[in-house]
Order: sequence, then C-alpha cells, then structure tokens
Amino acid sequence: MIPDEYLQTFVVECRELLEQMEEALLSVEQAAEDPEIINAIFRAAHTIKGSAGMFGIDPIVAFTHAAESVLDRVRSGEIVMSPELAALFIAAHDHLSVLINLVAEGSESNSDIDSNGKSLIAQLETYLGETVAEQAESSGEVPSVHQSKLEREQSDMVGTDHWHISLRFGPEVFRNGMDPFSFVRCLSSLGSIVQLVTLIDAIPAAEQMDPETCYLGFEISFSSDADKLAIESIFNFVRSDCLIRILPPHSKASEYQRLIRELPEQEMRLGEILIKCGTLTQEELENILYLQSERKDEQQQLIGEVLVEQQLVSQPVVEAALEKQKQVKENKKTEASLIRVDAEKLDDLINLVGELIIAGAGTNLIARRAKMADLIESTAILSRLVEEVRDSALALRMVPIGGTFNRFQRVVHDVSKELGKEIDLVISGADTELDKTVVEKIGDPLTHLVRNAMDHGIEPAELRIARGKPVKGTLKLNAYHAAGSIVIEVSDDGGGLNKEKILSKAIERGLITAGTSLSDKEIYNLIFEPGFSTAEAVSNLSGRGVGMDVVRRNIQALRGSIDLDSVEGQGSTIRIRLPLTLAIIDGFMVGVGNAAYVIPLDMVVECVELRAWVGDGGDGQYLNLRGEVLPYRRLRDHFEVEGDTAQRENVVVVRYGEHKAGLVVDKLMGEFQTVIKPLGKLFKGEKSIGGFTILGSGEVALIVDVPGLMAQVEHERVENEMALAATSK
Repeated sequence: MIPDEYLQTFVVECRELLEQMEEALLSVEQAAEDPEIINAIFRAAHTIKGSAGMFGIDPIVAFTHAAESVLDRVRSGEIVMSPELAALFIAAHDHLSVLINLVAEGSESNSDIDSNGKSLIAQLETYLGETVAEQAESSGEVPSVHQSKLEREQSDMVGTDHWHISLRFGPEVFRNGMDPFSFVRCLSSLGSIVQLVTLIDAIPAAEQMDPETCYLGFEISFSSDADKLAIESIFNFVRSDCLIRILPPHSKASEYQRLIRELPEQEMRLGEILIKCGTLTQEELENILYLQSERKDEQQQLIGEVLVEQQLVSQPVVEAALEKQKQVKENKKTEASLIRVDAEKLDDLINLVGELIIAGAGTNLIARRAKMADLIESTAILSRLVEEVRDSALALRMVPIGGTFNRFQRVVHDVSKELGKEIDLVISGADTELDKTVVEKIGDPLTHLVRNAMDHGIEPAELRIARGKPVKGTLKLNAYHAAGSIVIEVSDDGGGLNKEKILSKAIERGLITAGTSLSDKEIYNLIFEPGFSTAEAVSNLSGRGVGMDVVRRNIQALRGSIDLDSVEGQGSTIRIRLPLTLAIIDGFMVGVGNAAYVIPLDMVVECVELRAWVGDGGDGQYLNLRGEVLPYRRLRDHFEVEGDTAQRENVVVVRYGEHKAGLVVDKLMGEFQTVIKPLGKLFKGEKSIGGFTILGSGEVALIVDVPGLMAQVEHERVENEMALAATSK
C-alpha cells in the first residue's frame, strides 16, 4: 500500500510535468525544429513514466511508454514533429491528465477511458514502423568496408543491429607467439560473425615483406547479445599489440541512451556515466584520460569529442550522457534552493502571524497606557520584528501569475480551432507576483473573459479582411503592479462594443429605463449585469447571458474591481484590479466619532486639513487642492456616524488607478498593521467596506473598500453633471 503523502507528492509532480509538457506542445508547432522543445516534452513523459513505475501504476507506465517511444524517434530525427503528430500528443497529454486525476481521487478507470487509451496507443504505434536502416537490414544489406578507415566514422551511429569490430594488429604479434585468426575465431563463442573483411592495405611489396611481421587488419560485423566488456576481454592477451575499436549496434546505442536516462540521480563525470551504462570500459576510459591529460584539458565536452573521435562511443550516446550530467546538476541545484511546502501549513503560518500582530498591538497599547518607557521601547522592537516576519511569511505565498497565464495557451489553441479563427495569444508581465490564494481564484474568471473575447470580440477572418485588419486576431494578457494593487488586462483587437446595442438591450431587459443618462464607462459596464447578453445566437462558449455577472461577483469577492474600455471597430480591454494579498496589509487608521476605520496605506497619497482648502474653491463636494479638482466624501455622512462633527477635520487623499478622491475624517491615528477578517453575509451588499480588523484594545475597526467607495463617488459625480447639463438646457 502506497502512503498517501508519497502518492500526493507523485500527483503534484506529475501535474507540474504535464503543465510543462502542454506548454512545450503548444509551442512546438511554431518551432518544430527546436530540439530543446522536443527534449522538454520527452523529459516530462520519461519522468512521469519512471515515477509511475516506482509506484507500480502500470496503466500510466504502459501508456507513457508508447508516447516516449515515438518521442525518442522524433528526437533522433527519424520522425518529423508534424502538426498532426503534435495534435496527437496533446490528446495523449489530456489522457495522461485523466489517469493522474484517477490516481489522485483513488478511483478506478472505466471502459471509456480504457478505450480512449488503447485508441491513442494504436495511433502512436503507427509512427513506430520500420526505419530506413531497419528495412536495409531486413533485406540483407550490410555496409561494406573498402578502406582501412571506417566509412561509418562519419555517421552518428551504426546503422545495423550488429556490433562492428575494427582490428588493427601490431607488427610484433607473430614474434610474440600470437595468432591473429585465433582471436577472431574466439568471437564465435559469444555470437556469430555476419561478415568479415580482411584489410591488406598495409602489406608492402613482396621484396619488402618481412615474414615475421604482421600487416593484417579486420573489419568484422558481429551478432551477439554479449556486452562490450565481454567482447573486449577476448583480446586481452593481444591488447598491447593491436588497435581495437568496438562500436555498438544501432539497437544497442538506443539501449545505452535509455540506460543513461534511467541512471540514478547522482552527480557523475562523463566517463563514469558511460561505464555505468556499459558503453565504455574502464581501460578505454583510462587511455582517453591519459590522452586528454597530454592535451592539458579536462573539459567534459572535449573528452566526449575524443571518445567519438577515437570511435569508442557513438555521438548520440555521448550526447545522452552529457545531457544526463547536465540534468542531474540542474536538479541538484533546484533541490538545494527549493523546498516543497504544504499550502495549508502556509495558511496556518499566516493566521498565526495575524494573531501575533493583534497580540502585539494589545501589548503596545498596555505599555502606552502604563507610560512605561522601557516597555514601550521593547514593544516597538517587537512590532518591527513581527512586521519582518509578516513580510517574509507573505512572500512565501507570492507566486508569479505566469503559471496561470500559460494555461490559456491551451484554451486559445482549442477554442480558436473550434471557432475556425486564427488567434495569437500574447503574454506580458508573467513575472508579476501576487498571493497564491488570489492566483487560484482568478483562474475561472479569466477563463471566461478569454473565451468571451475569442467568441464575441475577435471577428471572423472575412470580416477582419473587409475591415482592413490582419486575418489573425490577437488576444493579449498583461499584468503589472499599480498603486499597491495588481492589474490584469485582457485585451483583443476585435470589433469592440456597440454602445447603442448595449443600451437597447439593457432597456429591453429592464436594467435601465429609457432616457437614463449614462457615461460610456457605465454603458460598457452594463454587460456585467445578471442576464445581460448581446449575442444573437447561443454557442457552446457564450451567449446565454450567464457568466459576466459571475465574473464581476468573483472579482469583488477578492476585494477587487473590474471595468471595461472599448473602441468600436478596434477592440476592447477588460481591466481587473486586485489586492496583492488577502491576509495582512499595512493600514492607515482614522477616527470618525467613536468609530475607527482603516484605509489601505498603499492607497493613501497625503493628509491635509479640510479647513485650509474649503475656503479656497471648496463647495461641499469638491476641493481645489493646489489647482486640482478633488471630489471628497465625509465618512461621517457616508456611514451615518452619530455625534457632533469635530472642530478640526482632516482629508485623507487616496488614489485608486487613475482616480483620486478625498475622505474627510475627524482624526488621524497613524499607521496600523491590519489583519483582514472577512465580513458576514449581512454586509454583502455594502460595497464601501472590505472587511474588518481587531484592534489591540479588542475593538473592531472597519476596513474601507476604497475602490467601492470611489465608484459611488464617481457615479454621483456623473449624475450631478448630467442633471446640471439637463437644467442648463
């Protein structure tokens, strides 16, 4: 029985490898000649097969073996990675993903899954027919040797399934009492000699010939199941008097490559790898190292070149050994710098840090009330250390959004084929980091936006040509940091949105009344209302009026916002703004009456006294702040806080995206580390509150949702402007 924790690790690693395989498969169509991409696909399949073999998961081993066999031939150049083959491997990838999911769920396969696997294996095996070299062998053709120098020296590997032995006996063999033919005959004890060519190029003219000197050489094609060391041992007694080269057969070369790939993950030098897999003997290695030392060069690459030059090892086997060596070093480096941590443990750590922050704030409050200078200083040091722990803990949860973006390569690949459209996906800002929880929850909304842009946004080829656009549409995913938030953009170069059509649909569905005045942005944002759709036909992708409202609801659940810009005929851009983290933030605490509120510190621009600016262009809704018109809102009025207004009010200037506004408060209470707690369902409709936090005194402070509050301010501003314009008419 396999322990659950080991099986879970297997599943996680396999899913990571499948992501790498899918990414490589989606790019292989544009760069089929790039060996690195093919190697990446092969490595992923090979590693999954090896791991599944360790756990005895035979269905995965059997299926992956078929894919690996075809990939091996693609790597060797025997098979071309065509679009059809790439599509087959994508289907194989999907089937592997299903098999991995079955392992994760502990479920059994069903007849449909088994039937699909057998069908894919059959399709893969059609690429495993006889190669040209195998066809030549089956017809009895054996490469002939006409010169003492091997013709196959220029080839990458031996083209038959036979060993090739090249012998050059030294001139002293007869004088030392040795019979060259006896060694050749001894070969028969290990196999059969398929062909033997005697080389007589070195025999001089009769008058110059010495009867005691050996001038013979042989080129032998030898069929045997013995290994290289056993064949070489036959010539032990004559080794010092001859030059011997033993080249493995084509099948052996492939077997050596396989053995090299399956060697244990430990650091070895090139010679050690070749000895381990049996393609090089210890004596051959020592001779090469001696030769290399004379050149005063110890580079592994050059040693490999010498091995090939001396015809001891074929080029593909040396390349496989060097690749194994490189892979082991990279894996060791990665293992040394990375450690896999359970996400739940990270969540527990963040929760504990949050509780530590609250406890620290309470201790600091007690110290200030007691007016104990030493204790105040100690709590200040403690707060600084807790802040560093907080930053380190949050950094552990930060992951690049590139992993999420790359998944859409497959979505675009499949959907574009389904729609019959040519669409390119352009990704930028993949290194932008945000909280792991946010990354996990943003996947589904982004998927809907991408599919919607492809279905509704990008026009068919005929219409694009008529509009003077390239046939191939472009979909862009971009991410960047702005004002303490992360911004994710989904843009296309399609037809854009038709404002009149949106308005008429909204009136038809009763979302707005006829004659209502709306800004362009408000019109575009109507598409996020429940049940809204301008699609004239229902497709498998969209058009039922379900989804865009869910997208907005999911974004708002992450304390984010979503808006849309569009130019008819040119395209649309949907912009999502999200907090970097959902757990702990730096806040700026303000007081209104007896209540405390926290504003995210990264949105605070400055604080000014209200009295100083009201007399300079202030009209109750706007301030003239150094020549800038600044809308403002009293939190006392907004939250209906009871009590008298403070004699000295302050304005906290906040920025969100491209917008600025002022929040009027009674008092400024300074920076505050804020542990965000979610609100209950009772406050679900309140868009200007993003959560609450617990103060050191045990009291509760509400966290101001600046984007939601500013959206309300902006809406009121537009309404007032339109009302004023209507009055002036």
